[in-house]
Amino acid sequence: MSALHGLTIEIDRDRNNFFMEIKAIGTLTHADYEKITPIIDEALEGVTVPIVNVYIDGTEFDGWQLQAAWDDLKIGLKHGKKFDKVALYGNQHWQEVMSKIGSWFVSGEVRYFDDPLEALAWLRD
Repeated sequence: MSALHGLTIEIDRDRNNFFMEIKAIGTLTHADYEKITPIIDEALEGVTVPIVNVYIDGTEFDGWQLQAAWDDLKIGLKHGKKFDKVALYGNQHWQEVMSKIGSWFVSGEVRYFDDPLEALAWLRD
């Protein structure tokens, strides 16, 4: 497990359209989600239709501690109906599998990409 871990998030809003960019590094912990969850909750408060597009860079992501995996699932259950497209850019087969499982909790589409430019182009379509 890498000692370096965490989530960075950038949220852009243009009227009712949202774009979230998330970078996951190392093995995520419950403490990471305690910091990021209120930011996500506040940014998505009041969103009622699937208008949020998300780009996740998982190239330095190693996974979750058990409690953090539960935290991630809770975010998906709470906000999943707000997402239009989620693009996961990664470099591990297990990430592709997780993107398919993640699609169960999102009303829009979730796709895995091994090329960041293809992921961003798909989000812009």
